[in-house]
Amino acid sequence: MARNLMAVLIVCLLAPALAPAEVKDSSANGFTITITLNIQAPPENVYERFMRIGNWWSPEHTFSRDAHNLSIEEKAGGCWCEKLPNQGGVRHMQVVYLAPGKRIVMNGGLGPLQSVAAAGAMEITFAPAEGGTKMKMTYAVMGYQPAGMNTWAAPIDSVLTEQLTRLKNFVEKGDPALKAEPAPKP
Repeated sequence: MARNLMAVLIVCLLAPALAPAEVKDSSANGFTITITLNIQAPPENVYERFMRIGNWWSPEHTFSRDAHNLSIEEKAGGCWCEKLPNQGGVRHMQVVYLAPGKRIVMNGGLGPLQSVAAAGAMEITFAPAEGGTKMKMTYAVMGYQPAGMNTWAAPIDSVLTEQLTRLKNFVEKGDPALKAEPAPKP
């Protein structure tokens, strides 16, 4: 009994160090997700590949089930859009700030956030780092949902972590679907 209690105590004390923070902050009114990873390529290359989103984004996380229907217009006011059948479409986010190779800021709600009273701002930075690029994505979302916006934080963090891992695989190995270590969190 004492041995089991000691094991539980050790796990509880070490858990914060073993489990990376999944969400920077979360409340009933919103949440902030920050994902930072190092990619073994120059910032300009990582940025260029990021902007070609249809090549690395998972088709499972699109409305059309085809990631090649995704595009990001490389200009202020540009659309992160998705083509749908019969002239349909989705505007996922809008580019509000663009410094090619360095920083992009977009506003909008991803996926299920589009159909609830939510607004989001996503900032992605590309900075030189030893061996390549330090890429940081911060997605801050606010809004109202009866169950609380914080109920969306973990699922959206999981999806975005998966997508950035796919980007890293695409840049470094040429294949976004390769199994790899999850993108580390700060």
